[in-house]
Amino acid sequence: MSNVKIKLKTKKAVAKRFKITGTGKIKRFKSNKSHLLGFKTRKRKRNLRKSTLVSSSFVKQYKKMLGVS
Repeated sequence: MSNVKIKLKTKKAVAKRFKITGTGKIKRFKSNKSHLLGFKTRKRKRNLRKSTLVSSSFVKQYKKMLGVS
């Protein structure tokens, strides 16, 4: 049974936080936007709204957690 491929289960916590783009990259939202916002500048908070891509060193791990091979 070594040639049987097992389906990967999706880690739901990861699925809620990350999306896969059309080109196969993984999109994420930036952290540090939930509290202690009083001393952060407007520019910094505005830039935290934008999404960004996951580092290439983590893509393989996140794709496995998302159930994508």
